[in-house]
Amino acid sequence: MQTPEIFWGVILWMIVWGVLGSVLLRRRYFARDLDTSNVNFAGAMAGAALGPVGVAVLWARTPKLSGRVTTFLGLTAVVLIAAAFSFADPENNCVANGAFRASQFTNGLIIGIIYGFMALGLTLIFSILGVVSFAHGEFYMIGGMLVYYITVVWFPGLNPLMGVMGACCLAFCIGALFERAMLTPMYSGKIDRPVEYGILATFGLAFTLQYLVQALHGASPVKVRRYIDFPRWEFPAGAEAPLIETRRGNLTLFDTVSISNPRFIAAVTCILVLLALLFLLHRTWTGRALRAVSQDREAAAIAGIDPNRMNMLAFALGGMIAALAGALLVQAFSWLPQVGAIPAMRSFVIVVLGGLGSLPGAFVGGILVGLVEAAGTGCIPDAQKAASYIPAYGMIVLTLTLLLRPTGLFGRRFASGAHGQGG
Repeated sequence: MQTPEIFWGVILWMIVWGVLGSVLLRRRYFARDLDTSNVNFAGAMAGAALGPVGVAVLWARTPKLSGRVTTFLGLTAVVLIAAAFSFADPENNCVANGAFRASQFTNGLIIGIIYGFMALGLTLIFSILGVVSFAHGEFYMIGGMLVYYITVVWFPGLNPLMGVMGACCLAFCIGALFERAMLTPMYSGKIDRPVEYGILATFGLAFTLQYLVQALHGASPVKVRRYIDFPRWEFPAGAEAPLIETRRGNLTLFDTVSISNPRFIAAVTCILVLLALLFLLHRTWTGRALRAVSQDREAAAIAGIDPNRMNMLAFALGGMIAALAGALLVQAFSWLPQVGAIPAMRSFVIVVLGGLGSLPGAFVGGILVGLVEAAGTGCIPDAQKAASYIPAYGMIVLTLTLLLRPTGLFGRRFASGAHGQGG
């Protein structure tokens, strides 16, 4: 960075006014008995983006802090950070190279879609059962390992699609059996502290799955070949710089953005499965029953829905979604029994960012985390340092979310005013 004092000076200015905006505006809204559900985030973003001017305007007018207002303030703060970085380091690839920026954005979007999909299962389990599954990363690992064993060891030459389906079915069965055997006592009043019991039970499942796989398979990494090879094709045909060009293992857009075959296939599959899941939840009786149990377990039981069966289905589906993510990515990465640890951590960050129990929030949160990681790694010239900093970006996002908006982007709103104006 050529002039770091510019960048860090702007960051310090934003931090100071962000803290002041959050504290002062919360007191102002509380004194006027107004809705304070968004005031921490809006005050911090107003101070960070516009300084004393933004804080003064909100202090004087105390408007309703709608989603549009908070989104505008947040985007303005992001633009200010980007502008400060561009002035501080004008020769950085993220500033001077448009093709590099497009490539980083596209790959961040692709990996963000995959992140969001991994977090969907964790969100689904929490929204129905009220349990945070600490075995989510191990289901992800199991999915990849099962595809490897089904298509390479047990049935060599089998169609990869059959391997993925087999992995999903086995993960679904594991989740259903575990829920029936270990989590059912939570609902019948036999457990005095059900929250702690759920954490310990899922942690025990994670420990068992990881070390069982390591005992049976060993610690050597595995990987499977690409599921599908792209045909050699370009559009427009015969052009010197085609808009779209495919080779067996790669997709190139506008002759600048390159996307690997496994990641592209995984992202497209994640989107299709997400649409299928939304259809299940909103257009079928089973999906409506799941949503009813998530909103009010007792009322759902009175209406004739079996909550215990819905709990089993939710946990099994959540585990299957994580296993599907692993089954799609085992063609892109080397697979070990410990491979689920980092995806599980990312999933927790994404769930908190999107809002506990919110499926759209999990998907949007995953995309945001993917874009933040792509921006952070792309702007650091040293590739080794950039890769080592990736876990830190998720922790920064988690910390800011807990400080500024604990309910997450799409979480249920709450108010501190006496009349409780909630959203």
